Amino acid sequence: MLGIALLFIGAVLVVNGIFLLGKVEAKSAGIMNLLTGGLTMVINFILMASAKAPTDYFLPAAIMLFTFTYLYLGISILSGVDLNGFGWYCLFVAITCLPNSSLAFSVNDIRFGVMWLVYAFLWFLFWLLTSLKKQIGTFTAWITIIVGVVFVWIPGYLMLVGKW
Repeated sequence: MLGIALLFIGAVLVVNGIFLLGKVEAKSAGIMNLLTGGLTMVINFILMASAKAPTDYFLPAAIMLFTFTYLYLGISILSGVDLNGFGWYCLFVAITCLPNSSLAFSVNDIRFGVMWLVYAFLWFLFWLLTSLKKQIGTFTAWITIIVGVVFVWIPGYLMLVGKW
C-alpha cells in the first residue's frame, strides 16, 4: 500500500511545484491535494485496521504526516485561508522526519533514511515560504518537483512493480 501512497504523493508534489511556479490554477492544485489526502487517509485506515502490535502503527502515522499536509493545503487553497498555520504544521512535519530518518539509518535502511531527510528539508522549505514569508518560491517549486519525482514517485512506482 505504501507504493500506492507514494505514487500519488509524487504526483501531488509535482502539481504543487508547478502551482508554485504559477503554471497551475490554485483551485486545480487544491483539488489534487484533497484527492491525494483522501486517498492516503483511506490507505491509513486500512493499515490501522490491520495493525496488531504498537509498532504496526508507525507506517500509518508516518503516512498521516503527508495526509494532513495535503488535506490542510487543499482546504486552505480552496477556502483562501492564509498559509501561515499550514507552514507551522510543515515545521512540525520537518522536525518529525528527522527521528524517522535516524530510525531508518539505525536499521541500515539507507533508502528510507535519505528519503526522510529529503522530506525534512522540503517541509522546512514550506515553513520558510508560508510562515516566515521568505522569498524562496521558485527554489521551493523546483525542489518540490525534484523530490516529487526522484524521492516519491519513482520509489512508489518501483514498489508497485516489485523492484524496490
